[in-house]
Amino acid sequence: MKTDPAGGGALGPEAREASIQRLRATTEPGQELDILIVGGGIVGTGAALDAVTRGLSVGIVEASDWAAGTSSRSSKLIHGGLRYLEMLDFALVKEALQERGLLLSELAPHLARPVPFLYPLTKPFVERPYVGAGIALYDAMSVSSGHSRGVPFHKHLSRRGTLRAAPSLKNDAFVGSIRYYDGQVDDAKYVANLVRTAAHYGAHAVNQMAVVDFLREGERVVGAKVENREDGSRFNVRAKQVINATGVWTDETQAMVTDRGQLKVRASKGIHLVVPRDRFQSTVGLILRTEKSVLFVIPWGRHWIIGTTDTDWHLDKAHPAATSKDIDYILEHVNKVLKRPLTREDVEGVYAGLRPLLAGENDSTAKLSREHVVAHPVPGLVVVAGGKWTTYRVMAKDAVDEATRTMDERVPPSCTETIPLLGASGFRAAWNRRNRTAEETGVHVARIEHLLNRYGSMTPEVLALIAENPELAEPLPGADDYLQAEAVYAATHEGARHVHDVLTRRTRISIEAWDRGVSAVPVVAKLMGDVLGWSDAQRENEVRHYIARVEAERLSQEQPDDESADAARLGVEDIVPLR
Repeated sequence: MKTDPAGGGALGPEAREASIQRLRATTEPGQELDILIVGGGIVGTGAALDAVTRGLSVGIVEASDWAAGTSSRSSKLIHGGLRYLEMLDFALVKEALQERGLLLSELAPHLARPVPFLYPLTKPFVERPYVGAGIALYDAMSVSSGHSRGVPFHKHLSRRGTLRAAPSLKNDAFVGSIRYYDGQVDDAKYVANLVRTAAHYGAHAVNQMAVVDFLREGERVVGAKVENREDGSRFNVRAKQVINATGVWTDETQAMVTDRGQLKVRASKGIHLVVPRDRFQSTVGLILRTEKSVLFVIPWGRHWIIGTTDTDWHLDKAHPAATSKDIDYILEHVNKVLKRPLTREDVEGVYAGLRPLLAGENDSTAKLSREHVVAHPVPGLVVVAGGKWTTYRVMAKDAVDEATRTMDERVPPSCTETIPLLGASGFRAAWNRRNRTAEETGVHVARIEHLLNRYGSMTPEVLALIAENPELAEPLPGADDYLQAEAVYAATHEGARHVHDVLTRRTRISIEAWDRGVSAVPVVAKLMGDVLGWSDAQRENEVRHYIARVEAERLSQEQPDDESADAARLGVEDIVPLR
């Protein structure tokens, strides 16, 4: 099966090879990039789109998969942050609420949507005016953003109204509540779409491409030496400016260049549990206060996501591990408000992620800054760190502003506020005609709705694969929500290079299926192998690796502390193609 290297931002194997050849050519006279971005998370891919839509030549490299780090392991929320309002950080909240409205209404209406929450009230009389005033301010700040709010206004509920909205809550747990709205997004899907959009506008995007050193001319950084992890080859990429957007790896990548003027980033681990939607009855999510942080209970399709924790992490950054203690902590706190307690047997999936926090004097990661900083530690290198997922676009803009400040030619200002992601334009029209699309394709309307909420107006590209091979309309084994065509599309259009890219990030099967995707592995390996030209040995290698990874993660989640959980998870090395 072939892909068009330039076709609408498709990131298939031919497009990857074409981008590699363009990056290799940057060492030739007059061929250097304007900007090379290191790191393929939400900020790096956002910076790629920002820079390329200013008319700059842009390359972006990622050592693993798009969003493989922090950006795929969030709470899946787009929010201003009510607790930052309580900390009187009004500027951060207002900025985040502006971005929330923009994401929901303009940039990605096919991927982001409103989600309702209850803020429970436990004390009569005194708490409601205080909390109500805070949430009213939260709503008011979103109105002043200049964009559509994208979500309804808050509403006060009595105890009876609270129990009507969430019948599974203990009758005596609350005296009432306030229902408010925030936004929700599939974080990994968004990043894959974002880097595709950057590629659509001309960025050269390559994953599985690690930076092993920076190129220097005197004090100035003039590019990077990269290693293609798929064949072991190394080559130089030259650029006028390099942006380091590596999140929790910021310290390590900075250290390749300088030990002075460094930003210091601390990693804070947050874990989430995924449980079936039928384990308790509620039409809304919950936000619960704990002694250490805030606990969210978030509606997620046919599931609930419950999290998170906030603890220091000093071990392997690529594969942070959840411990038995972490899981018990979340279950203990959510069970305080549920009539029927959740148990370990109710947990379908577990995932752990690391927040990149700007280090300060405070020992508590819960109190470190969520604001971002952009620095220029040496000529030619810009570093961006900290921040919130929701405000990625602002972080990207600030990084590119700094990188272009010293360029000789005049560079236009950022315009990403007006650049919808691929699949956004025409989404509402496509949604309105979903019944007709179902009739025309013979695919059930519920499946069409599922595809529209993941691919937007690009859904016909997935349906075209089914028209070519009707067997692809079948669901993946053990994961009825996802079609086989989606595994093919992940490889032809979304840059997936390994089975776990599909099962963990292009879909969320690894956390949503009871077997964590094990039964789907052989089918996905076959489908991807046909696109990527895998040998039988490579297919078997992919299957073995994924199963071993699931077993290692399950084992880590039985360990009592971070050190033993980390050791268990590291029992499986990262997979590379057979050479």
